[in-house]
Amino acid sequence: MIYRQLGEIPSKRHKIYRKPSGDLYSEELVGNMGFVGPSSLLYHVRRPTAVRALHVLKQTNWEPAPPEPLRHRHFRTKALAQSGDVVTGRFPLLFNNDVSLSLARAAGRISDFYRNAQGDEVVYVSEGEGVLESPFGHLQFASGDYLVIPRGILHRYRLSSEKSVFLIIESAGYVRTPRRYRNEFGQLMESSPYSERDIRCPETLETLDEKGDFKLIVKKANCLTEMVLAYHPFDVVGWDGYYYPWALNIHNFEPRVGRFHLPPPTHQTFDGDGFVICSFCPRPYDFDPEAVPAPYNHSNVMSDEVLYYANSEFMSRKGIEYGSVTLHPDGLAHGPQPGRTEASIGQKETNELAVMIDTFRGLHVSREAVEVEDKDYYLSWLEA
Repeated sequence: MIYRQLGEIPSKRHKIYRKPSGDLYSEELVGNMGFVGPSSLLYHVRRPTAVRALHVLKQTNWEPAPPEPLRHRHFRTKALAQSGDVVTGRFPLLFNNDVSLSLARAAGRISDFYRNAQGDEVVYVSEGEGVLESPFGHLQFASGDYLVIPRGILHRYRLSSEKSVFLIIESAGYVRTPRRYRNEFGQLMESSPYSERDIRCPETLETLDEKGDFKLIVKKANCLTEMVLAYHPFDVVGWDGYYYPWALNIHNFEPRVGRFHLPPPTHQTFDGDGFVICSFCPRPYDFDPEAVPAPYNHSNVMSDEVLYYANSEFMSRKGIEYGSVTLHPDGLAHGPQPGRTEASIGQKETNELAVMIDTFRGLHVSREAVEVEDKDYYLSWLEA
């Protein structure tokens, strides 16, 4: 990531740093992998450790749907009603020990303070706009943004739109830029499909020195604990480091085009442990006169493929709509549906927009997801 500093900080780490009153600011190191991973150092007006009360809010153990025959699956999330906020209104879709996928159609304008202490989150903003608030400052977001929120970072959503839709990708491991895009010094190379200029970091650090009861929801061990903080958590006067929430818009991902069809890893955007995230964006088709733009049939050996359709167009699919989620599991071949390959020949471009998650371990379908499943999707490869 990029080194970042906001607000006022002392000249050296762990040095005496006093308020105008003469009292010490409270220093906090936030980072992963103990003391050797990426981290940031924050300076609070009050102690971030002061908690007035706490209790278990609810368990969040996801249950798999009953066993069914192996098949390609399609879930119509557009049918889901608005429910709760971005944190409490998440609808479970797919999961394994490495990653879980959920969808939120947020009804509230402001979420509770939230900290995910068991995973990083990549939140794709399918619809809506607002501000992701955190002790690191304000991060504006809009449709098409990926919000990358590392594990343990306290935050909340303040929405400015009536309708908001979020795809939440929760990772047990650290989400990062793909290694092949970075040089040995950590800088994104010229060959990367996006650069540091495309990455947006928190701005507008607002220091709130307030006493009171501030509700914080913390997720750990598949349990939501509600804590009541004694001081407003946004009391930071300054911070610096490499560990903070950041954003990348899908339209700032520069798609690659070849003379003939390029495979999905060409579209990789983020790297996780046990999975990757790819972005399918509007782009010209392959430019050789003999090229077949639609992808070839392929079998996902040792990989499950998930696609979230951020608009209703996709070169090789029919029968999907905006908000559709498809699962093409290991053990089955898949590819263009009848007529789509022939129809792609001679076409000059595609306006598709989709987020793909490829996992390297099998995914479970949640009990809730089957409520919005298109049960006949697996038949869509039959000739009409």
